[in-house]
This record gives sequence, C-alpha cells and structure tokens, in this order.
Amino acid sequence: MKILVIHGPNLNLLGTREPEVYGRLTLAQIDQKIAATAKTLQVEVECRQTHEEGKILEWIQAAPGGFAALVINPAAFTHTSVAIRDAIAATGIPTVEVHLSNIHARESFRRHSFIAPVAAGQISGFGQESYLLGLRAAVTLASSQSEHSS
Repeated sequence: MKILVIHGPNLNLLGTREPEVYGRLTLAQIDQKIAATAKTLQVEVECRQTHEEGKILEWIQAAPGGFAALVINPAAFTHTSVAIRDAIAATGIPTVEVHLSNIHARESFRRHSFIAPVAAGQISGFGQESYLLGLRAAVTLASSQSEHSS
C-alpha cells in the first residue's frame, strides 16, 4: 500500500516561519518522521511539497491507481481552493486533511476549510503529530476500502 502526502504552500519554511505557531521542525524532519511511521505501519509513503495549486491538482488527479490514500496539508489553499476540493471529490481517493496548528482557534479566515467536506476527516492542532495521526487514519481508510472492494 502506498500513501501520498502533499504539503502546500510555504510549508518549506517550517522551522523558521512562525515557530510559535508551526513548531521548530523543518519540513525535511517532518518527512523523516512520516517515513519512519510509514515503515512501522508497513506501507510506502511519498511526500511532495509545492506552492503551485495546479501541481497539487495534477498530483491528486493522478493519485488513484498509484496511491491508496491521500494525506494533505493544503496550507493557505485550505481556505481558498475550490479546485483542490473538486479534485479530491472527483477522484474518490480516501483523503485526510491535516494542519500543524489548530485552524479553528486562529484568525476567522483560517477557520473555513473547502477541503473538510470532501475529506474523510481533519486533524489539526497537534503539530507534527497531525501528520502522523493523519497517516495512520489514511492507512486505516485505505485498508477498509480495499477490504470492501475485495
């Protein structure tokens, strides 16, 4: 089983960007923790980061067949991208939305997610653990889906 992890815009700045909000770990360190968790779960994981909405759309649209599930931190696109929402809905791939910070406890514009209604669930506010919990949830969702389709 293979899981795709997508990191949205500005997440390459983790470790230095507002560490009081996003923590001190770099994106590379978070990806290492994701890879280590994937190994314990006996799944493969591929992590990708971009600032480009179109690139995220391409990755989501190409995911079915190659990936069993998606973990996505759309970052700022969470609050603006109907296109990413529509791509997730169109593919039907099990998706878990994750955020390092608790978006519901922040500025009002950050509280709305276009992604949440088409994701199986949202995990936010646990720092790097949001990704690891999201990965575990994605594996569970994908396993359940493959059992039902067998």
